[in-house]
Amino acid sequence: MATTTAVDLTSQTKPKKLLLQVAHDWLTTVDHKKIGIMYIVYALVFLVIAGFMAMLIRIQLAVPNNHFLSPQVFNRLFTMHGTTMVFFVGMPILFGFGNYLIPLMIGARDMAFPRLNAFSFWISAFGGILLYYSYVGGSGLYGAGSAPDVSWWAYAPLTEKVFSPGHSTDYWTFSILLSGIGTTGTAINIVATILSMRCKGMTMTRLPLLPWIYLVTSFLVFVAVSPLTAAQIMITIDRYLGAHFFDTQAGGSAILWFHFFWIFGHPEVYILVMPAFGFMNEIIPVFSRKAIFGYPAMVAATVSIGFISLSVWAHHMFIDGLGAGGNIFFTAATMVISVPTGIKIFNWLATMWGGKIQFKTPMLFATGFLFQFLGAGLTGIVLSSAPMDWQLNNTYFVVAHFHYVLVGAILFALFAAFYYWYPKMTGRMLSERLGKWHFWLFVIGFHLTFDLMHVPGILGMPRRIYTYEAGRGWDSWNMLVSAGGFIQAIATVIFVVNMVWAFYRGRVAGPDPWDAWTLEWATTSPPPDYNFAVPPSISSRRPLWDLKHPEDVDSHYEY
Repeated sequence: MATTTAVDLTSQTKPKKLLLQVAHDWLTTVDHKKIGIMYIVYALVFLVIAGFMAMLIRIQLAVPNNHFLSPQVFNRLFTMHGTTMVFFVGMPILFGFGNYLIPLMIGARDMAFPRLNAFSFWISAFGGILLYYSYVGGSGLYGAGSAPDVSWWAYAPLTEKVFSPGHSTDYWTFSILLSGIGTTGTAINIVATILSMRCKGMTMTRLPLLPWIYLVTSFLVFVAVSPLTAAQIMITIDRYLGAHFFDTQAGGSAILWFHFFWIFGHPEVYILVMPAFGFMNEIIPVFSRKAIFGYPAMVAATVSIGFISLSVWAHHMFIDGLGAGGNIFFTAATMVISVPTGIKIFNWLATMWGGKIQFKTPMLFATGFLFQFLGAGLTGIVLSSAPMDWQLNNTYFVVAHFHYVLVGAILFALFAAFYYWYPKMTGRMLSERLGKWHFWLFVIGFHLTFDLMHVPGILGMPRRIYTYEAGRGWDSWNMLVSAGGFIQAIATVIFVVNMVWAFYRGRVAGPDPWDAWTLEWATTSPPPDYNFAVPPSISSRRPLWDLKHPEDVDSHYEY
């Protein structure tokens, strides 16, 4: 029979603190839960900023021959939007959830290195602030200032001093460098925490799938972020110490930068999307009222994706002349990764099959994730083929595919995670009615935007284009795409209103509002500083199920 102990369900009554005391507690904290929430809040602030930039970009492209923005401002906007979304929204928010949830899910009281955890957060946050300081750190406080205009991949030799004078590119370089140091520190902490701080009885075969995925993702960070860090240092040496790593006129190689960047850049997609997989692994079983289908296969698929993702970077460089051997290898490697990914989709659907599905808001977003991730994967297979890539590279089709993955998969999974774990973090339930408005408006806006964005790409519209002539067949598509963007913005405002309203007026959640099974639901909502009054002890993958159903414990069925 399963023996799960450990539960601290008593509410905590604390004396009220002054505002300065509260600020001091948060700014100096080493508590993994507070640091996780600070990561999430910091990412949401940058999400609002980058989302506003996206709206400006879509206004500019909504009609032909538009001069709403100047070309210089447009270049800076899409550089800052892309850089912010990848480095200061996607990675911080996903590591924020990891920071908050992993110690709770494995029955630990904190991360392995609490001070390293705080250092990693603050250096990452400083990187984001430094990027935006570029607006005031150069030519002036007004207008676009000296913000970087080299795009989020900063292809050499565009970043060389002769093409990027001034300091805007330096702000971009150092902000990414600092972000990379912070991300690596967090990854080290996650690996150490999962390997050394699991509670009694939690073997690796009983580890919840979300920590499993963060473990693989953290190893991926070690391998993928290091080349990017090296490349940032090399750019700086090029710009200020007279080296010529990427200066083609002095014997350097711009292609070398492409390799460095994409060795990071494509695994980065999996660094972002794998935690989204982890959210699905926790949410779909709970709202299907079934154990996850094929736990060992899900673990194997996660590890396989981690390995294979390191061998696909050069499919971004088919048009750079890799040669037949390179084209065949990277086409095959990119297509092979669809196998473990397909296993995951199959297992999620098999978990839902025959289940008593409850379409609460987290499950709605999880279901949306499944459909949209499948669509994103199919457009990815198109681009993985070298002949198709030669036709579509540098068109708006690539922009559409990229956003289909990042918004359709990752953002939907994040929304599902917010609705699922918000009660644990705040002790309050989000409104189901506002949640459903949020979901349906976002689905409509998403498909209006990113489904249709593929069409002007197929019709030949280039990416990074400032404006375009009328009569090329792109006009009406761009108008509809921009309209879809604004519908998504309205849906996001509803989500923010829901979070603020629920924080003050939401229904009290209690320790386990979803009748879930993993250890984070075994403590109060929100959890006390020490997480668990007594260290937990488990004997199966679903310890709370065992507590509630001692006559039918999981340990009898696990393999």
